[in-house]
Amino acid sequence: MAERLKAALVGVGSMGRGHLDNYVKLLKEDSDIEIVALCDIDEKKFTNYKADFNLGPVGEDGYDFDKFRLYTDLDEMLEKETALDMVTVALPTYLHAWGTIKCLNKGINVLCEKPMAPTYEDCMAMIEAAEKNGKFLMIGQCLRFATPYLTLKKYVDEKILGECVAAHFFRGGGTPLWSYQNWLLDRSRGGGALFDQHIHDVDAVNFIFGRPDRVSTAAKTLFEKSAYDTCSTNYYYDNSDRPINTQNDWTLSGPYFYQDFRANFERGTIVRDRYGMNVYHKDGKVEAIELPSENAYYNETVYFAECIRKGCAPDRVPARETAETVRIALAEMASADAHGKIVNV
Repeated sequence: MAERLKAALVGVGSMGRGHLDNYVKLLKEDSDIEIVALCDIDEKKFTNYKADFNLGPVGEDGYDFDKFRLYTDLDEMLEKETALDMVTVALPTYLHAWGTIKCLNKGINVLCEKPMAPTYEDCMAMIEAAEKNGKFLMIGQCLRFATPYLTLKKYVDEKILGECVAAHFFRGGGTPLWSYQNWLLDRSRGGGALFDQHIHDVDAVNFIFGRPDRVSTAAKTLFEKSAYDTCSTNYYYDNSDRPINTQNDWTLSGPYFYQDFRANFERGTIVRDRYGMNVYHKDGKVEAIELPSENAYYNETVYFAECIRKGCAPDRVPARETAETVRIALAEMASADAHGKIVNV
């Protein structure tokens, strides 16, 4: 085996524990990726406390934190860990640019969690740091590594059922009450459901159909300091009149987390819901699309490591394209602030 890529994880909260679980899985698989260091300001994160969030179980057998070098200060970690090839930044959204730029300036490739950053200016600063230092930057828009969304993109691009004439995406679940200092429900730090959870479907629209020219968003804030905990957006394109809509709600009651879509084509309809993914043809034939058991977060980490190993840019998730996803989300927020007014992206 070639020399292993050395990795570190910055931020060991809810998303960070999910990434840690995948890094531990890679260690057990004897892969060429070795996580060597963890960094989090909260030392509690270096214990096997109960994690309660809607990504499903992680670290079920507990973590052996003695296997990693542990830091509570990012600057200290970057000074001491001089052989890192890649860092996963899973900090709160408002710290993404801060942490990512520090790592890039130390000459380390960065996989940063979504959303890329709270502002488009922050996104561009991250891209400029990557280019200046000759390093790769990829944002964890994990739907680009999930079979249902890749399959839908194939149907749209290749016109397998003819032109796509309409599409709808939904994402929702319980309210995230587990974040450090409750930053997820703070508009100034997390951006609410519209910016945090909804960003997945914003990026799916951008990935599959391209950047829209205008948006209109109806939204409601249910928590005092949050920003639009439930929202619905219509996307408009100068070259197309097909209706494309996304909805998000992280205030649902019940134990379920949903991520569904429906796309209608000239010769059939594709539905992906909690029961699976099916193609309903106009002639009455129903075709089930087999969905593999997969972890998109795991897939994106392996892909990014392969890009580093091969010296190839992570073109499946171009940083400039995910910066455009942030621009779309910011336009949606501006529309919601204006009670649904159509806003240019």
